[in-house]
Amino acid sequence: MARIIGVEIPGEKRIDIALRYIYGIGPSNALVILEKAKIDRGIRAKDLNEQQLSQIVHAIQDGKYVIEGDLRRELGLNLKRSKASSAIAASGICAASRFVGSVPRRTPAPARAPQDRRSPAQPQREGRYPLNGSDTGFNLPPALRTYG
Repeated sequence: MARIIGVEIPGEKRIDIALRYIYGIGPSNALVILEKAKIDRGIRAKDLNEQQLSQIVHAIQDGKYVIEGDLRRELGLNLKRSKASSAIAASGICAASRFVGSVPRRTPAPARAPQDRRSPAQPQREGRYPLNGSDTGFNLPPALRTYG
């Protein structure tokens, strides 16, 4: 594994992917850094020699990239400043207002017992008095029977 600016990058990955393991360097910055260092982006990180590693380090430092600890510190300070300004604000409406205090979270709905499923395709029972005219009328009450 190669070590760039205090970060171990995986040796089996291509260098343009491996540079993304450095906090603050994304896909586009990785390609810009490799162009400045004049290194092919398809080469594996384990195949880099010391000269190429130093070219990458110089490209990162010359590019004025804020990475790793400096970037984390800067983001933390920005968040603290936003918390303080939103706490002072009378309206409480601020981009970082959700970080102030404890925001209640939505809890999941309580579990329900499984419902009984009807057995599929039960045959329909005929009613007591069928309405179709094809019936002979033997299941009708005697007062409604017609003979003829």
